[in-house]
Amino acid sequence: MFTGEETPMNRYVQYMYSYPHKTAYRPLQHVNLGDYMGNLEGEGHSLYLHLPFCESKCGYCNLFSVAGCDQALVEEYLEAVRRQVLQYREVLPGSTVFGDFTIGGGTPLLLSEGQLDWVFQMVRSMLPLGKEAQVVIETAPRQTCREKVALLKKLGVTRVSLGIQSFAGEELAWLGRRHDPAQARRAAGLLMEAGFACVNFDFIYGLPGQTAGSLLESLETAVAYAPEEIFLYPLYIKHGVRMEQEGKGNVLDPEHTYALYRAGSACLKENGYVQVSMRRFQRRSARNPRPGTVLCECGLSGALSLGCGGRSYLGPLHTCTPYRITRREALEEIRQFGRREDFLAATHGILLSEEEMRRRYVIRHLLIRPGISKEAYRKAFGRELAEDFPVLGEWMERGWIAEGNQDAEGNRGAEGNQDVEENRGAEGNRGREGKEASLYSLTKEGLGLSDYIGPMLISEDIRDRMLEWEREHGQKDHTLQGGLEKL
Repeated sequence: MFTGEETPMNRYVQYMYSYPHKTAYRPLQHVNLGDYMGNLEGEGHSLYLHLPFCESKCGYCNLFSVAGCDQALVEEYLEAVRRQVLQYREVLPGSTVFGDFTIGGGTPLLLSEGQLDWVFQMVRSMLPLGKEAQVVIETAPRQTCREKVALLKKLGVTRVSLGIQSFAGEELAWLGRRHDPAQARRAAGLLMEAGFACVNFDFIYGLPGQTAGSLLESLETAVAYAPEEIFLYPLYIKHGVRMEQEGKGNVLDPEHTYALYRAGSACLKENGYVQVSMRRFQRRSARNPRPGTVLCECGLSGALSLGCGGRSYLGPLHTCTPYRITRREALEEIRQFGRREDFLAATHGILLSEEEMRRRYVIRHLLIRPGISKEAYRKAFGRELAEDFPVLGEWMERGWIAEGNQDAEGNRGAEGNQDVEENRGAEGNRGREGKEASLYSLTKEGLGLSDYIGPMLISEDIRDRMLEWEREHGQKDHTLQGGLEKL
């Protein structure tokens, strides 16, 4: 139990966008995707296509992507995706309906208009997308032109995520971004004029020399466009990225970063945005009058990934190509993918135990408002949340989480609860008349600690796997290894 004694902590250990991290994956033998496709029965699942091509590689980027590829390699990759889709659709359950389709990268709009149109037509004609499926794509300012924006609208895209990162030229240059502020403003204007259901702008904070004033200037420029969502990402410099090679690997100052986080989140709240996670802010609107109140089951639904670099989640099986850092390694994976004939053999990934499935469920729900439902957890696993995760009680004593939904300021509603709208997820579960009185929800302070709280939920086995990978690949103490070993 928490004794009230304070211990030093680093708020920025790891971004828990999924669990477990790819560095916990290992080679698999005799695992066939067809044996796990039953986890995609029914509705509520996700389809993802990874396009790992960029104009240039940003200095902080450790995603699976490469720059400077010729068109022959891009065409070979797209043809391999088509063959992959043909094999996947033969083993998909007849009841499968994908509720969303996301194209990420890389920079997907680096593709030509003809290539983009071909990708959309191929996927729609060969895989079961729902009639109301959300269609999402990522882009960058230099690739966002009027013609491609019009094409996306025609192709039924519902959400576009624009990686702006900053409207300050000197900050963009330090980050290694190729666009300038004028190009960012032009791209933002084009996307907002097109009338997509949702446009999201991404920003990064925590740069050395970045001030609250420069961050707020960028955010005030952004809110003038009134995008539906804004994401604020703290700067992480991971092993193998160009910034580390340039000697910038030790720039992260947690206190400076946290001060910027507080300034940025306060600015967005003052401008009508509701914080629903450490990074995500949603604008109140007629379309979304109560952000952060929708409780949906996202920890048990499945996801199928196309291309290489993305992950498939098929029940206990998580699979993807090996986690690669350098351009040479990623390029070799892309070339191997282009030559591949059997896409049903899962050669790299992890098979999760029930305990790890429970950890994944808690991480996926706790870090996003409205939080995690005790009743939904009981229904999914037949167990009690507080008994499986007694650390939640300790975090309640610290004031990081509370029972009952939190409002935009992290305050509890009447009697500690607020009305919560619950979506019907992949399991078809609903709360009591749309209300859920038994939530664990992050407080305002807890949201700011998400990158510390999330890693605390990593199991000992997964932590050992991740640290083993870090040591084998020359990871240094200033990043993940140091943070995990001190937890």
